[in-house]
Amino acid sequence: MSLPSNFEDLIVEAEQLQLYKKLIIQLNKDLLYANIDLELDKETLPISLKLVLQETVYDLINSKFSDYLNLLYIIDVSEVKIRNLDGSDALRLSEDVTFMILQREWQKVWYKAKYS
Repeated sequence: MSLPSNFEDLIVEAEQLQLYKKLIIQLNKDLLYANIDLELDKETLPISLKLVLQETVYDLINSKFSDYLNLLYIIDVSEVKIRNLDGSDALRLSEDVTFMILQREWQKVWYKAKYS
């Protein structure tokens, strides 16, 4: 499996394989496990998904850092990839981390669909 290199490619692939709703379900499940107060509707538009998730990540970075780290742990985002990001701009960091979260969630959904 090759991971999509940007948000648009990820969404196109998810919609082509009819797995976009499952992506949202997986994301909601992991947000609940991480005790993050965010539940996305299955009909959420892709751009809304990105913006709401990015806003949540930005808030976690700035005001609830331990919850942010817990979310990354639960979703299983690569620690090495996170450390390689530039943390000097919280907005840019939240955008990059949001995409990494969606990439990882996409991996989970894709593997479940392919091998279940």
